Amino acid sequence: MVALVAGGCSDESPAPQTESPTARPSVHEEFLADLAAPRAPSDGGGTVRLVLAEGHDGSVMCATTGRWEFEYVAGPLGIAAGGSLTFLSPPFWGWSRPQAAAPDRLGYCVVQCPGVPFEASGYDQSLFMVQFGEGGLEAGKSLRLIYGAGPAKAMADTYAERESRFYFKVDGDGDGVSSLVGDSPAIRVLPGPAARINTHLPSTAEPNTTQSLVLALLDVFANAGVGFTGTVQLESIPPGLGLPREVDFAASDGGVQRIPIGAIQPGTFRVRATVSLDENREASCLSNPMRVAAGVRPVFWGDLHGHSGLSDGTGTPTDYFAYARDVAGLDLVVLTDHDHFGVRFLDAHPKLWEEIRAAVGDANRPGKFVALLGYEWTSWLHGHRHVLYFDGQGDILSSLDPSTTTPQGLWDALAGRDALTFAHHSAGGPVATDWSYTPDPLLEPVTEVMSVHGSSEAWDSPSRIYGAVRGNFVRDQLERGVRLGFVGSGDSHDGHPGHAHLAPNAGYRQARPDSRGRRADKRLGNGGLAAVRASILEPAALLKAFRARDVYATSGPRIWLACSLAGHKMGSSVPVTAVEEPARLVVEVAACSGLERVEIVRKGRQVERIPCSSELDLHLEIELEDLSAGDFVYIRVLENDGGQAWSSPFFIEE
Repeated sequence: MVALVAGGCSDESPAPQTESPTARPSVHEEFLADLAAPRAPSDGGGTVRLVLAEGHDGSVMCATTGRWEFEYVAGPLGIAAGGSLTFLSPPFWGWSRPQAAAPDRLGYCVVQCPGVPFEASGYDQSLFMVQFGEGGLEAGKSLRLIYGAGPAKAMADTYAERESRFYFKVDGDGDGVSSLVGDSPAIRVLPGPAARINTHLPSTAEPNTTQSLVLALLDVFANAGVGFTGTVQLESIPPGLGLPREVDFAASDGGVQRIPIGAIQPGTFRVRATVSLDENREASCLSNPMRVAAGVRPVFWGDLHGHSGLSDGTGTPTDYFAYARDVAGLDLVVLTDHDHFGVRFLDAHPKLWEEIRAAVGDANRPGKFVALLGYEWTSWLHGHRHVLYFDGQGDILSSLDPSTTTPQGLWDALAGRDALTFAHHSAGGPVATDWSYTPDPLLEPVTEVMSVHGSSEAWDSPSRIYGAVRGNFVRDQLERGVRLGFVGSGDSHDGHPGHAHLAPNAGYRQARPDSRGRRADKRLGNGGLAAVRASILEPAALLKAFRARDVYATSGPRIWLACSLAGHKMGSSVPVTAVEEPARLVVEVAACSGLERVEIVRKGRQVERIPCSSELDLHLEIELEDLSAGDFVYIRVLENDGGQAWSSPFFIEE
């Protein structure tokens, strides 16, 4: 619903105030009320420690069960009658819900506090409250809470991380307002055994250069760090890459190696990697294609959107960047934790923002890997957007701050900066975008069409986003004259940037055995990546490419896509004089799996579908007629296994 504020007709009348068609103003108001609520001196008081058995550090293998005991000691002001201690099991992604109702089920909690009256119960997903009766909990008095106290214990997260935190909050005076206890205990969640292999090549290379292949053995949840020992077989397809036939792994490798490749000749290459995991299991995968040609335009792969344990994700910022660079083999990554969402809020904890800034600086490798500073502007009134700083500087411009609570206010605050914003899950999902604010052409030249939430490209798009709102898709905005390039990004919450489409909760499942009896992982889930055609891998060149819309999107697979219209590159504004005669559209695709079809999307027309025959490489030349000023054209690619790619549109102008 769009809310309008009535006003007169004078020039000084305020502009109409709009909202997302699926705005959640109650969430916005709840956050504002919490910010305004006074905190009692006793709120957040006390200390918590994890009580460990001798010789045990509390660590646990992912997706297995354990039992954890905590001791809370009340602070100098204690907790008054009616006050509470709230336990938050790590809220993301797979921990058992703490509960006191069923002793034989996962997550059962026992509270021990002799002589103190209290009531304990689980509520609201991952929260467990201990509310104190008459007398409260006196200063210095201790309480024990056992999580996973029953025979079923408690299930740990599916995602490995070094610092999986158990949070506690204290409402010291019983007014319903609480604060986090400092120094929350943390444990390590370990990866499971190797279950799959992934390989990544650079998408483009000049002949006779040395490149590298990333080999990563991962567990079933795409966690890295597995202690694998064995040999991986490599095969160049077609033959011609200078790579070893076998690569030996030791446990100390953590399942990840970067293999040099030399003596590259022109052509399109892929690498088949095969490994025996044990006597009964073999894993195999085919890498993304690498196009080798003199003068080939570089393609750099980026994931511009993901979360760590500092908001509602998993892991530390340092580990997030390391996974992107060393495991996923990305060229560009941005950590976009929420400004005001999760357990702790960036806009209220400057030290968290400084931790992210420091991790960005440490992760960068000049000319080899770019980490950008960024965050998610999490508006429940106008939709979520991401803010990317290309100069390594910048502050949190909160969606709750009155000066930046609208998209226009955000753009005004960013004016003149080397920064970008882009809309996330714009057609639906948690909250759709308020497109009544037309994107600033300099600060928001591109938009996200694909993430784990699904596609916001168009109503007829495969993998359409859930909760979709007709008329709120990206193509609808193109139809009304907005010019936007297309990117994808993961919105990963598992600490796996670049691999969001491999997450079990995003739809991954096991494929049937292939013709040689091998099992492979089939990508059927949603995810997203951005392909950037920049001259060199450095922030200024990347920003220039984004602002030129010289980018394209995929759902996760690193599909190589090149296209031109009347000699102009994708994302271009094409003069109408260049298309007065039938305009030649050239499309080249090097896919990661067999192609199902290529589609041509034009303004105001039915999508034209060109069926394919499972080929991996495709070259099309098509003449487009009747193009006129105001039209747009873009390409949509679909693979047999569900992988997708979208070119940025060509825009026809006077």
